[in-house]
Amino acid sequence: MSSITHWLSDPRMHDYLAIVKGARNGFVYGVKVRFPHALIMAILFGRGDWKSRLLVIYKATKQHAFNLAKFVSLYKVLLLLQRKANGGKQRSADTFVAGLLGGYVVFGDRSAVNEQIVLYVVSRVIASFMPRAGSPYSKVPAGASGPVVRPIPPDPRYFSVFAALSWGAVMWLFQHRGEAIQPGMFNSMTYLYRDSEVWTDLRTLLWHNT
Repeated sequence: MSSITHWLSDPRMHDYLAIVKGARNGFVYGVKVRFPHALIMAILFGRGDWKSRLLVIYKATKQHAFNLAKFVSLYKVLLLLQRKANGGKQRSADTFVAGLLGGYVVFGDRSAVNEQIVLYVVSRVIASFMPRAGSPYSKVPAGASGPVVRPIPPDPRYFSVFAALSWGAVMWLFQHRGEAIQPGMFNSMTYLYRDSEVWTDLRTLLWHNT
């Protein structure tokens, strides 16, 4: 067991194991976020019997979890490749390029789950351009009114570009202007991309975050 711990602590393995833990954290976070949301939506607005509703919950949770796992790991791989190509140094644009390509590959195919994730990301990207207040955010309840017309999904061709630009932008902002990102989004990204850089043994690599 000590030899495994020594191997896990080897600085030469850090970048590669960070990809593994990034995938793990992406999967776990996707399940934590999507499952309760899908469950509540199935209870409140679901149609059909509970067997069909449970299938919808399973599919949505699976897609969210696997897509986040794929994106985090692909993002880290692309960062590593760019860093190696630049003599071990990371450039400012590397996060944008990695997020751009990862967003296109993983979230470029339009689905209900992908659309929700991309819209969540882009709203935070747009909001980051607003001037910052001198005090921390305060929690203000937000009300919402339902639409009176039937929504039309976006054109898949434009959605792919939209997804790529959104992910490229949010990854660059997280790395270089983290203070401009909404706190909930920032905490989520910290868990996915920074916490996955740290572990002490096999348990904290694959089973428990810290």
